[in-house]
Amino acid sequence: MTIEATDDPRLAGHPALAAYPATQQPKKQAPARISVPEPARLSPHGLKATLGGGAAGVVALWGAQVRPSARLDALFATAAHLTGLLAGYGVLVMLLLMARVPAIEHGIGADRLARWHGRGGRHVLTLCLAHMVLALCGYAAHTGTDLLSAARDLLGYGAIAAAALGTALLVAVGVTSARAVRGRVRHETWRAVHLLAYSAAALAFAHQLVGPDIAGSVLAAWVWAMLHATVAVLLLWYRGVVPLRQALRHSLRVLDVRREGPDVVSVVVQGIGLAELRAEPGQFFRWRFLQGRLWRTALPFSLSAPVRDDTLRITVKAIGDHTRRIRRLKPGTRVLATGPFGAMTAHRRTRRKVLLIAGGVGITPMRALFETLPGGPGDITLLYRANNAAQLVLREELEAIARTRQAGLHYLLGPSDASFDPLAPQALRNLLPGLAEYDVYLCGPPGMADAATAALTRAGVPAEHIHSESFSY
Repeated sequence: MTIEATDDPRLAGHPALAAYPATQQPKKQAPARISVPEPARLSPHGLKATLGGGAAGVVALWGAQVRPSARLDALFATAAHLTGLLAGYGVLVMLLLMARVPAIEHGIGADRLARWHGRGGRHVLTLCLAHMVLALCGYAAHTGTDLLSAARDLLGYGAIAAAALGTALLVAVGVTSARAVRGRVRHETWRAVHLLAYSAAALAFAHQLVGPDIAGSVLAAWVWAMLHATVAVLLLWYRGVVPLRQALRHSLRVLDVRREGPDVVSVVVQGIGLAELRAEPGQFFRWRFLQGRLWRTALPFSLSAPVRDDTLRITVKAIGDHTRRIRRLKPGTRVLATGPFGAMTAHRRTRRKVLLIAGGVGITPMRALFETLPGGPGDITLLYRANNAAQLVLREELEAIARTRQAGLHYLLGPSDASFDPLAPQALRNLLPGLAEYDVYLCGPPGMADAATAALTRAGVPAEHIHSESFSY
């Protein structure tokens, strides 16, 4: 076991430094072992292949109906049909990615799904606008009218008016999700606008059912309807029925709120039959506390300890209005928790030796993994980055775990603008010889996580062995 603490990262491991004193004897209680089925997981490659196959099928449907023509209006119409079909399929994909299907969430990871959703949403919106412009140009070329007159005529058709309204709703969603705008609107406002995407999908579906590409084939209409019905059922089940069923079955309530440090508290939530949730260390839930104004927003927080004795624990730092209110939670408060979510779990591990890197309150999932990842003496090492010792959270627990497991624990302390970077490639290699042979789990503020990922890559750790996950509300 190695436990080191210093305000000068360059002195980490120096022989003149004594090990940090043991202030708490390790608890002998082992994590409860409960036999539960292994959750199903869909790999990123598998999901990409499935979605790519669906896109290829859409293009094949379009290709089977193309009638080659050199006329300008026909060229516009043909391109409009292709972009429209791909846009409709893309809307379905975007909804599926955010349906919180466990096999997808546990295999891909919530943060990666959110990034795919964000990038894909921009492409879908581009396809929608391209479809609208191409269809308008095609109609104008066919009728010999100007674009304004063509637009007025087209909006006279109910299905086309519905599609135009759906596109406008998607534009509103896209604008509020843009990076320059997202940080300036309240989360509740952003969420309310984002819900318009469901209405947009319904309007687009109504438009497509009467379009020539779908309405012209009974098989195409049936397949298209089944795709929409499947995604709708998944959304209703996993975002509606499952959370309600969990709330009724597990009856979660706040058991205790414990102060862990400046602006940091741990919330212990007790329930019934929590082993059924199959929550793994490294995962998170979306928590809705039914007290005061906290009930309005579901907040994503990782478990900071394994599930045991029908309790769940999260550790929260006050960084905004919602998180500050959590410090005032009262025992007995009802809790609605949906999850578990996230893929930064033991199943990603491929190497015997594991390095855990935490920054700030990112220690919460790392603490749970530090306790539970299988390994012998020296197999598990935790690096905890903080500006100073006062910002170290769950310190006594970490040191007790390190002693019990004979694991490595290093505190890398110092301001982030220090001339020496404790997470620089050479510093990491000096601290952990053979670093390239480690699996690395990483959680911390975005800037720190990005810098650490780049440093690990330069230090020789393959990208596929760097496991990180971040989320925000």
